[in-house]
Amino acid sequence: MSDDPSATEHDPDAVDDQFRALMEGLRTSIPGVMVLFAFLLTLPLQSPFGDLGAVDTTAFYVAFLSAAIAAVLLIAPSVHQRIRAPFSGIKRTNLSHVMIATHLTIAGTVAFAVAIAASVYLVTSLVLFDGPATLVTALIAGVAAWSWFYLPLVSFNRE
Repeated sequence: MSDDPSATEHDPDAVDDQFRALMEGLRTSIPGVMVLFAFLLTLPLQSPFGDLGAVDTTAFYVAFLSAAIAAVLLIAPSVHQRIRAPFSGIKRTNLSHVMIATHLTIAGTVAFAVAIAASVYLVTSLVLFDGPATLVTALIAGVAAWSWFYLPLVSFNRE
């Protein structure tokens, strides 16, 4: 496969390979989002949930909404494929299909990072109180930003 994006755009097999690689990556992300979302779904059903303060309730709701948004966005590319070709599995032939799926995946990843950070804040504030919760949340958010965004966008471009 060529490094020239215009060559990829006109090669249906290369476009389909890129889409399949994206889908393979999503197979590892989606279960994590769904486990977090499932945990958050059960939390309001627990009796101590009503005892949460305003900040913890807000952290819960931010985590819950972010996990829901992440689930929808990360699942969208596979839904697109199923709606487009319910029986035939038609290949992606246009690079714009892959780019749209990639943008949805990036947005879903950002939402997942927010859900993780808000969940970390919520749990840490219940276990260790607000001060350490803020510090631990910033640490987790920083690790996610570094490993998920900085490395591929900055470090890998140096090579």
